[in-house]
Amino acid sequence: MLLAGIFFAMMNVSVKYIPHIPAIEIILFRSVFSLIFSYFVLKSQGVYVFGNNKKLLIIRGVVGSIGLISFFYTLQKIPLASAVTMQYLSPIFTSILGIFILKERVRPIQFLFFAISFAGVLVLQGFDSRVNLLYAGIGIISALFSGLAYNVIRKLKNTEHPLVIIFYFPLVTLPFAALVSYFGWVQPQGWDWVFLLWIGICTQTAQYFMTLAYQNANVAKVSSLSYIGIIYALIFGFFFFGETFQLLSYVGMGLVLVGILLNFKVK
Repeated sequence: MLLAGIFFAMMNVSVKYIPHIPAIEIILFRSVFSLIFSYFVLKSQGVYVFGNNKKLLIIRGVVGSIGLISFFYTLQKIPLASAVTMQYLSPIFTSILGIFILKERVRPIQFLFFAISFAGVLVLQGFDSRVNLLYAGIGIISALFSGLAYNVIRKLKNTEHPLVIIFYFPLVTLPFAALVSYFGWVQPQGWDWVFLLWIGICTQTAQYFMTLAYQNANVAKVSSLSYIGIIYALIFGFFFFGETFQLLSYVGMGLVLVGILLNFKVK
């Protein structure tokens, strides 16, 4: 899980390193890489690539795409650690949406923990001028749609191979990303191609290590390790982009993580 976190962090850094390439265009290249890789792995394992519940698989692809496009946009516009912190709200939305989608129960105390996390975002947004209301809103949209995607994945867990679910993400994203990119195309130059390829490699490698961790270890322990990503974001943001924060911004990030981890512990 620690290796997965490092590769996700390197993916985030790479996205931020090419801010002149639109987020949707980066996702286009990432989708091409992921689609080809997932297809050949599924074929080699003899798994039917189009799955069983096509309707839910398509929905997962759509909501996942919206979540990722929003996240990549915030990565390019605001400090790395701030974008990652807001993306960490996704487990909160996963729990809230799970009440309606999966009919799961949420204890009353969990709503207090949800409030702590959202208070953290308000503190972060209020004390960091680089995170305006628009970017904070897009960050929350990213977490909301990621939470929705996780709920759809949970509904698919008994009917679909994990790689089929991964395969549908680029399958659905690619036509939309290609159409939007066509009207605002920015031609990659020189090192841009290296970064775009590296983003694809990091994504697939991170997903592989993450899947391996979830399949072979206690889910609660492994999931809690994923939040060390905020440490990676702070370190990489400082060394690669010279990003620093006021004390209250760190407090905001801390509140987000505390609320999420308390909720996870109760759940």
